[in-house]
Amino acid sequence: MKSQQLSPFLLAMSLIFSCTQKNEIIFKDDSIEKFRPVYHFTPEEAWMNDPNGMFFYEDEYHLFYQHYPDSTIWGPMHWGHAVSKDLVNWEHLPIAIEPDSLGYIFSGSAVVDLENTSGFGSKENPPIVAIYTYHDPVGERNGEIDFQTQGIAYSLDKGRTWTKYEGNPVLKNPGIKDFRDPKVSLQKDDAGNPIWVMTLAVADHIEFFSSEDLIHWKKSGEFGKGIGAHGGVWECPDLILMKTPSGEDKYVLLVSINPGGPQKGSATQYFIGNFNNGTFTPDDTMIRWMDYGPDNYAGVTWSNIPSSQNRTLMIGWMSNWLYANQVPTEKWRSAMTIPRELSLFDIDGTLLLKSVPAEELAKLEQGWYEFSESSNLPGIAVELKAELKDQDEFSIKISNELGEQIIISKEFGLVSIDRSQSGISNFNSDFATIHSAPMSWKAEKIQIFLDAHSVELFVNEGELVMTSNVFPNSPWKKVELSENLKNAKLFPLEK
Repeated sequence: MKSQQLSPFLLAMSLIFSCTQKNEIIFKDDSIEKFRPVYHFTPEEAWMNDPNGMFFYEDEYHLFYQHYPDSTIWGPMHWGHAVSKDLVNWEHLPIAIEPDSLGYIFSGSAVVDLENTSGFGSKENPPIVAIYTYHDPVGERNGEIDFQTQGIAYSLDKGRTWTKYEGNPVLKNPGIKDFRDPKVSLQKDDAGNPIWVMTLAVADHIEFFSSEDLIHWKKSGEFGKGIGAHGGVWECPDLILMKTPSGEDKYVLLVSINPGGPQKGSATQYFIGNFNNGTFTPDDTMIRWMDYGPDNYAGVTWSNIPSSQNRTLMIGWMSNWLYANQVPTEKWRSAMTIPRELSLFDIDGTLLLKSVPAEELAKLEQGWYEFSESSNLPGIAVELKAELKDQDEFSIKISNELGEQIIISKEFGLVSIDRSQSGISNFNSDFATIHSAPMSWKAEKIQIFLDAHSVELFVNEGELVMTSNVFPNSPWKKVELSENLKNAKLFPLEK
């Protein structure tokens, strides 16, 4: 029975009326191949990691990504490319930028140069400029430390083809081993004039550079030495202008780190504060994480989102360097998280960052099923929504006929995802474990996105988020809820 064949009221009545029929919801296997997601972005084949160069232009969302087309193991990096009109259905395009004599093409960003400040196009046909890190493997092997530099390329055909700048690199290495991942945005200088700002990861801190033309750069400031988490190298930063709930301007600085995350391996921390002329001043120096799960890394935002959308849109790499090269997929490796909208919220006078599924994800919902404490799942691609009543603790068990399970819970102020019995885990000794995050305030709403090999948990509309990969030997078939979770609904998801 497909839920869209009945009105929500009649569907709910039919399920309640026949609640003793254990198999009323018929499982539909949507998988193309084992572990291939239904609605998460994956490469058609081979290796993928960090999202790169995302921009919106003429009704298309562009997603570039770190890609090695010759293996499912990390190798010489290219920029893969895909486009979408709705953030759900993606068209794979040819590789955008390939390695050359200056090195591999590591992570970076892209901007739409609407005023043609670079001179690569015209105001009638503005260039799209990609800024990326060159990683010279020969220099690295020879023991040099300045083997990472910044280069640019431009496109005059909506990102379909790219021309590398003849004068690359545009930013040379001053003698630092880790000097990478430029994220460029258009900001304003002290006089209120527009200026390009590059946020660059430099070993254990962030350095800011400014430019009027995207070609000539000068250092304007730095941030982070001795501040925040420093268990590993800082990577993939992003500087974002956002509004507080009261309408005040605040800057959010995302910094990914590997290792050193709260669950071991990779994670993304954030700082909230003010930015002026190359100086970032945080409101405080507490360590906070954008996603407390083990599998959301290197997330950055789309540029050139129209002001009419009134949102900050990001996506992350849904993996962890602890085991990314070892996960049990065959033709392809790695997926992206679902696209998420970032915003600020206030808890007892402290600003925090939250993320919710992009509104376009609602297009995937194929009607809904209502249930109380236990239900079969309608397929491998499912969204679950529920509310907490009276208590601040809950438990959700997702299982299959093999006895494999995920347990999602809140107890004693900790939100947890237990994947210790979730299926295949012998590829890495750190995989089968419980991941927890502190949440001192009350949990009221739960939203979960399940796909073939992942679970994404959003508590209180994204006030706390956890993303986790799982590799069950058989698809998940059943969900059980603690009795204090009410108004529970299951949404089959289809593209």
